[in-house]
Amino acid sequence: MAVQGEEREKAAAGRRRGHPLLRGWRRDRYTHGMRPAQMEALRAMCGALIPSLPDGLGGAGAGGRGDPPGGKDLERFYLASAADGIIPDEVAELMVTRCIREAVALAWVVLWVLSTRVGTLLLCGRLSVSGEFPYVRKFADMPAARREAALQRWNSVRWLFPLRIAFAIVKILCHYVFYAMVNENSENPYWKAIGYSVDETREDHTEATPPPPPSRPLDVGVVETRLLNDDALLRSLVGRGLTVKPGTSDARPHTVQCDAVIVGSGCGGGVAAAVLASAGYKVVVVEKGDYFTAEDYSSIEGPSMERLFERGGVFCTSNVTTMIFTGATVGGGSAVNWSASIRTPAEVTQEWAREHGLPVFASPGYAQAMDAVCARLGVTDGCREEGFQNKVVRRGCEALGLRADAVPRNSSEGHFCGSCNFGCPTGDKRGTDTTWLVDAVARGAVILTGCKAERFVIETGTTGRGRGKKCVGLMATCTSDGGITKKLRIEARVSIAACGALMTPPLLRSSGLKNRHIGRNLHLHPVSMAWGYFPESRQEPQLAGKCYEGGIITTMHRVTDRTIIETPALGPGAFAAMAPWESGRDMKERMRRYSRTAHAFALVRDRGAGFVDGEGRVRFTPSREDAEELRNGLRRALRILVAAGAAEVGTHRSDGQRLRCKQGLRDEDLEAFLDEVTVEKGPMHSRTDKWALHCSAHQMGSCRMAASPRDGAVDGSGESWEAEGLYVCDGSLLPTAVGVNPMITIQSIAYCLSKGIADSLAQGKKQ
Repeated sequence: MAVQGEEREKAAAGRRRGHPLLRGWRRDRYTHGMRPAQMEALRAMCGALIPSLPDGLGGAGAGGRGDPPGGKDLERFYLASAADGIIPDEVAELMVTRCIREAVALAWVVLWVLSTRVGTLLLCGRLSVSGEFPYVRKFADMPAARREAALQRWNSVRWLFPLRIAFAIVKILCHYVFYAMVNENSENPYWKAIGYSVDETREDHTEATPPPPPSRPLDVGVVETRLLNDDALLRSLVGRGLTVKPGTSDARPHTVQCDAVIVGSGCGGGVAAAVLASAGYKVVVVEKGDYFTAEDYSSIEGPSMERLFERGGVFCTSNVTTMIFTGATVGGGSAVNWSASIRTPAEVTQEWAREHGLPVFASPGYAQAMDAVCARLGVTDGCREEGFQNKVVRRGCEALGLRADAVPRNSSEGHFCGSCNFGCPTGDKRGTDTTWLVDAVARGAVILTGCKAERFVIETGTTGRGRGKKCVGLMATCTSDGGITKKLRIEARVSIAACGALMTPPLLRSSGLKNRHIGRNLHLHPVSMAWGYFPESRQEPQLAGKCYEGGIITTMHRVTDRTIIETPALGPGAFAAMAPWESGRDMKERMRRYSRTAHAFALVRDRGAGFVDGEGRVRFTPSREDAEELRNGLRRALRILVAAGAAEVGTHRSDGQRLRCKQGLRDEDLEAFLDEVTVEKGPMHSRTDKWALHCSAHQMGSCRMAASPRDGAVDGSGESWEAEGLYVCDGSLLPTAVGVNPMITIQSIAYCLSKGIADSLAQGKKQ
């Protein structure tokens, strides 16, 4: 019977839903370049972080901290080690390809030092000393308990922060790979033991039953350049109504002519494309990501993060304070966000109009734009059934007499999908890829996927509005597997940067713009997380469910005018990467409780500002005032979790700060715990033996609008102060942080600005 069960599982694996790129984790080769001695040290580190625990079954349940699933799955989980198989190579690959060069160099040096006996003695001290010749061991030769003790020391070391940074990098990547990586059957062998599964809502077509001819929402206008060569690309562009001039020599690019070229297809670019195409203009959207539909989304964390997010979802600020999540696919952030559709607060629009000299935000046109956006997205105000995490927050708020607000979503009220952060597999969530871009291609817009913008083409000379320069188009490169050999020169009457607050500044800089506000004033809505463990209980049916089930954000609690509490989407890989590591055993016990651990986060409307120094290089540190707001929000989140009935609560601080909530928990014990709650800086900056990382899924302000070039990068119409015909139309132009999920705000201002761009194009025709 067991054999038959395994055969059924294998057969089911062959019918897994989704696009092959979103189903599997496979590399043809590794390019990390680590030497064998360095890999030996890295493998030993991975094995100490996630060790094999043969006695795990006996010790895991001690003290009642686990809910054992039992059986072979649990045994396999405890026996597994991150030193096994290809996990260290995957960690090395992510380290080299995703981390900034300084972090790579640091890790490279640390691993080289640990590959020698003298270096190990320097970094591990007495732990490396042996009673037998040669008396000092390399890190890989140290007993497992001593290797773990060394990592515990590095986790809290104050005097040598580079060592703490190296520890943090390997810890995060190792746990992410271990819990997010899947095999060729889209399976991870440890998911069952931690109570996780991927919902299979439909069976995919097998080779024996080929799929019907594709009919996707954007097929009429999308050109997937990765699949084409030069000739096929040119035929596709001509067939979609564009004027094309082939490059006549190796040095000459292909030239494409249109009315408007837009870089990015997310909240700003998607809306702008629809508005301009509806006004009768020929629009080309340039998107470096790929096009996927609801049928393609697999809900599998590892490959989905790799293909749908910037830098594969492994994107940390260069000063190691904040993990950043931002979309990199057709639809941008709207394809992978958490559905929250909150209008711009009235006090924020008034502030922007009054203090920043931007009357558009106080105009009837902006209010009408919010109405139009919410109508197109089908925003609903209610939720028929909440998921586990949101039920916890609502119950805790009610127990404390606090207000818990329903969060509007761009989906139906019955939408119960917990994996919209990997693309909504039901198609119920309405991002720009299923709304505005559909409108755009229906009116003749063309979307080039797998196409990366290099720079805007800017000419110097007299312009009608005295800017001294004029933008006449865009240079782009196709990242083709089929052999597109030439670059594209897309000539347009107007050009729009809409690739987000992290990518628009580098694009403008590479185009020769010099305004000092380009790349400055970055706001990230920093987040600090609290967690609460809720053992499965028949006495608490109202809190049934698992942390990854149900709508991601359906309840919100406001702490202050700058701080809100919401719930996150955390797959096993992200959960393990962000959770504090105290020991290998403790982390495995944490992960056994994964499915019944609810998270709530405090999000702050930050006043401190960061910097975008280049593509993939971001600096950000919350101000002291922001950190205090985060601390107060974190304390409130913990109170809510305790009031909801958590058996244990804690934070993501590196020392594993936590509180057991026994029956009859005394108020003074809770207050004493909350008094110890702190919001620490990252491992590079913390002056104590504790550190923590923030998270950010909202990026704003790095090319902000202003009334003059002294105060911002673009004017009130979104046009560059330096180059006529060059506009910004994404979250980077917001004057400050919004304080709530910014999707509706970004789409609404994009709607207003693109209406103005259409009017300017019409006036240009008349002239």
